[in-house]
Amino acid sequence: MTEVAFHFNAPDKLEYACRFVRKALRHEMRVAVMGVQEDLERLDRMLWDMAPTDFVAHCVGSAAGELVQASPAVLTDDLQLCPHREVLLNLGETVPAAFVEFGKVIEVVSLDDGDRAAARGRWREYAAQGFDIVQHDLVVREDRQ
Repeated sequence: MTEVAFHFNAPDKLEYACRFVRKALRHEMRVAVMGVQEDLERLDRMLWDMAPTDFVAHCVGSAAGELVQASPAVLTDDLQLCPHREVLLNLGETVPAAFVEFGKVIEVVSLDDGDRAAARGRWREYAAQGFDIVQHDLVVREDRQ
């Protein structure tokens, strides 16, 4: 069964996504990042702008097929364009239709009231489908470091 986790209180969703994808790749995990096109374009630029020692191999889902197949991180608004199904990082406001195909789904929730309200709806949708949900409070985590 797919593991669902909510990462709450991200001060900046895209900055958190950069760190998450970098960490996942260091652990040799393949990641699909789902979101709206505007956010994915910004995330793509942010990943390219990271320090050279923090390089994160990635591509946009609309890239050539060989590049998408070879990329450990794929940024997409259409999960059909993503060949791997290990980890799904959802930056969108809705539950992705094909989320059950992934081993893990990570929902990132910012401090924004609208984003938190949308996250509560996604939480209810996952719970209604019988998924146990793990929650991670990023503020508590960062305070401990």
